[in-house]
Amino acid sequence: MRLEALHNELVACRRCARLVAWREQVGQEKRAAYRSWVYWARPVPGFGDPEAWLLIFGLAPGAHGSNRTGRPFTGDASGDFLYPALYRAGLANQPSSTHPGDGLVLRGVYITAAVRCAPPGNRPTAEELAACAEWTRRELGLLGRVRVYLALGRIAHQALLGYLGLPRAAYPFAHGRAYRLKEAFLLCSYHVSRQNTQTGRLTAAMFDQVLAQAKALAGL
Repeated sequence: MRLEALHNELVACRRCARLVAWREQVGQEKRAAYRSWVYWARPVPGFGDPEAWLLIFGLAPGAHGSNRTGRPFTGDASGDFLYPALYRAGLANQPSSTHPGDGLVLRGVYITAAVRCAPPGNRPTAEELAACAEWTRRELGLLGRVRVYLALGRIAHQALLGYLGLPRAAYPFAHGRAYRLKEAFLLCSYHVSRQNTQTGRLTAAMFDQVLAQAKALAGL
């Protein structure tokens, strides 16, 4: 199965009743600044280079970002931090990500998340994470050239460990920590959320270093 076919299947998913209700409620109520938008309000498929060497793995779509635009980290503060960093690292053709069709192209990078629907309070339940793990298995299984898995935050890190069949206790999360796997590396970073970037927990310089580390691990 190709990624496009999998994504067509994914966007029709209604497995988690709480997430379906929330994503659609947000899409109807909207934020005042986006009244003119028709929200995506469906599961958000991954985005990027099918031949990617770097897999960036986030937590879940933002209610008024990806849940609005239909593309990971697009249209909110997290994307306003992430995509300029990818551009500085030579991994994107432009520093902005506002909507699908804006011309953004990723180079050697693919972005997806542990949960594909926007969760209330940005907090998916254990059951919702488990339900989406099947999408992770199928989507990441089609990305055969990944050499570095970059987990954004502890929950994404733990979800990746589950996909890779690795025990949590042996691979604790810590910003900037890298683990050698059989045929790839697992790299950790604080999430690029507004909460982390506005408080200085994660700075642009810190994330630039993480991307530089990813390139070095991949031998680039």
